[in-house]
Amino acid sequence: MKSITINGSKRESVGKKSTKALRNAGQVPCVLYGGGQEPLHFAAEEIAFQNLIYTPDVHTVEIQLEGGKKYNAVLQDIQFHPVTDAILHMDFYEIFEDTPITMEIPIHTEGIPRGVKNGGVLRYNLRRLRVKGLPGDLPDYIEADVTKLKIGQKLYVTAVESDDFKIQHPDNTVICQVRTSRNIVEDLEEDEDEDEVAADEVPATEVDEAAEGESKE
Repeated sequence: MKSITINGSKRESVGKKSTKALRNAGQVPCVLYGGGQEPLHFAAEEIAFQNLIYTPDVHTVEIQLEGGKKYNAVLQDIQFHPVTDAILHMDFYEIFEDTPITMEIPIHTEGIPRGVKNGGVLRYNLRRLRVKGLPGDLPDYIEADVTKLKIGQKLYVTAVESDDFKIQHPDNTVICQVRTSRNIVEDLEEDEDEDEVAADEVPATEVDEAAEGESKE
């Protein structure tokens, strides 16, 4: 997983007055938790967080404070101003290479589902998966192959299992599914394509009987 470096300075005062002064100066008040120590209060320029916040990707963070102190962390919580969307406060959690962490990783689908080629529509139930693993083993994104999905089939989280992490969702959690649409056409290649896998043989997928019935009408 990619890492972003944030340069900051330790906060000596955490009162409302000093916090307001930080924000007026374009700084974001932050807190680092974890590590078996007291929470560490620090601040950094708001612009330093752009590549961390305004992106669909996930990153770990290396917090570098004055004096050479460094901490590896992940973003835990963020608060925005309700009107201006300015960052008001951020919480980080310290991580260690030998300690598993839980993060939400984006899902990238690969290929065009067979059902979509025949007039169906791919619907997403999840855009991110909550997984647990060592920081060094977690990927930038999780790839899900949807090419074999036919109309009425669902792709479950079990289809993207990995030895590098443990999925924190029930096995019956659906990532995406191919549903019928107004432009549905018959699958004329059903009997001719011997290389295709039958619906009941596709790993981690299931035929939606209601959708299947719609496609036959």
